[in-house]
Amino acid sequence: MSGELCGRSVLITGGTGSFGSTMARHLLGTDVEQVRILSRDEAKQDQMRHDLPDGRLRFYLGDVREPTSIEAAVAGVDYVFHAAALKQVPSCEFFPMEAVRTNVQGSNNVLLAAHRAGVRTMVCLSTDKAVYPINAMGMSKALMEKTVQAFARQHRDSQLKVCVTRYGNVMYSRGSVIPLFVRQLLAGQPVTVTDPSMTRFMMSLAESVDLVEHAFLHGGPGELFIRKAPGCTIETLVGALGNLFGIHPDIQVIGIRHGEKVAETLATREELARSRDVGQYFEIALDERDLNYAPYFEEGELNRPPVEDYTSSTTDQLDVEGTEKLLLNLPEIQQALEEAGRA
Repeated sequence: MSGELCGRSVLITGGTGSFGSTMARHLLGTDVEQVRILSRDEAKQDQMRHDLPDGRLRFYLGDVREPTSIEAAVAGVDYVFHAAALKQVPSCEFFPMEAVRTNVQGSNNVLLAAHRAGVRTMVCLSTDKAVYPINAMGMSKALMEKTVQAFARQHRDSQLKVCVTRYGNVMYSRGSVIPLFVRQLLAGQPVTVTDPSMTRFMMSLAESVDLVEHAFLHGGPGELFIRKAPGCTIETLVGALGNLFGIHPDIQVIGIRHGEKVAETLATREELARSRDVGQYFEIALDERDLNYAPYFEEGELNRPPVEDYTSSTTDQLDVEGTEKLLLNLPEIQQALEEAGRA
């Protein structure tokens, strides 16, 4: 991707979040001319400014809900990575319209601003919770995906090429479960587990950046990209963390919370039927049906191959040893082990 970025300007919305800050570090390792960060949290911007003292990094205070703040940040930009979102399931459940305003309307604001500004490529970040959604966060992300796909169908002459990445649990991202488990283990507290048999995809922040980079380089208008990832049960994850820190975990089962699934789905069988398997990734083509409604109601499709959904239970499953090896690749785990005297 470095060749594509040479002398170019990039905007990351939600750039002070876990993904955004990781992507910013990655971009600053290239010959990019400028990396702009759009977010509404001035404290995190100030911290990031100190953590990454690079003159190519520029900060824009604003909100994707407000089109004028987006227009200022996107002016003169070549590429956009759209990561701004409300991501916490409980808060979106209590305030679903807030999720709609940020994840759906806000994403559409960024999309239209990028279109008007002559941006070349925009990659939008989605989540496995958008597939068969049962909570407001997942529903709003599913609508974000539909908004992108509708734009791609209706603006075929646009200079803007917009595509979507969808990924599952990102290990040690802000608000994820692994930091909580580590804190509980080190404090001698019971590890609170919703359901030991619950499975989740396991992906690092670095791998999420790789996915976005792949979409950036290979994505066509409205296409969807998924990075294959192993899965494990929550019981396996807790056991692996206990082994790494030399602590036998006391597991407290608290029950599945509202809006949670036993397994997450990254791709439906219908999506996989029209996908390309390119090794590490699934590339899912845009559904090209247009405003001629016949294909929806009259024509149908014959002889579609029977394919199962790609879920955190059907993907390759890690055992405790395999999960330990995966966790040891995380810088945050290495730091926590060093601080605990286990390095």
